[in-house]
Amino acid sequence: METLNRAEETLSGETLSAEPVIEIQDLHKSFGDLHVLRGVDLKVDKGENVVVLGRSGTGKSVLIKIIAGLLRQDRGKCHVLGQEASSLNDKQLRDLRMKIGFSFQNSALYDSMTVRENLEFPLVRNIANLSRSEVNEQIEYVLDAVGLLQTINQVPSELSGGQRKRIGIARTLILKPEIMLYDEPTAGLDPITCLEINELINEVKEKYHTSSIIITHDLTCARATGDRIAMLLDGQFLRQGTFEEVFETQEPQVKSFYDYNFIQ
Repeated sequence: METLNRAEETLSGETLSAEPVIEIQDLHKSFGDLHVLRGVDLKVDKGENVVVLGRSGTGKSVLIKIIAGLLRQDRGKCHVLGQEASSLNDKQLRDLRMKIGFSFQNSALYDSMTVRENLEFPLVRNIANLSRSEVNEQIEYVLDAVGLLQTINQVPSELSGGQRKRIGIARTLILKPEIMLYDEPTAGLDPITCLEINELINEVKEKYHTSSIIITHDLTCARATGDRIAMLLDGQFLRQGTFEEVFETQEPQVKSFYDYNFIQ
């Protein structure tokens, strides 16, 4: 296995290690006889976008569900903001999840609710004693941040796929998470809308100072949003580094993945 270690930052002659918000060591997860994760190691530093690349069924979504505390690993460590999610009680886990924004592949909006109501739901459910004016202000702020303030009274069925993706991201941002987890953010979208979502992911990082894991098999998304790329194949990270470092290889599995995205 070839791993490219990320260099430490240097400032004024001093060597500084970035502050990690996610640290994963020797992580294993199986479902019966199906071994999905086979000893995964990954670190995400504060303020960093890390893209996890891989084909469908390689364990990408399982990985971020473990990080979010939605699944428990069989073996290994998964420290999120300094806490081991699998060892937390229900209250501690809820508190941790408040700091993690999970952008689902299908946006996970309630069809029976307007955009305003979709965004209001997690806000009033998790933060007590907000006034109506405070709720409205926060809803309008995140909608403006994703460029969709004009949709506030619409229902999801009236929106395009790209708009629903943006509203889904806005709903996670309303709780001001420290970590964003994006599950296939450009899946099913046309190329122009994909570019807009890529730009939004980078804007979220800059505006909200988030650290992110972006799960995708879309190399255009990976190249546009990732400070670092980690390629997951057969339950392990085959290569890690910048986009160029990961794909400057003749390794057949990596090269075929690149060729499929950019040639086929």
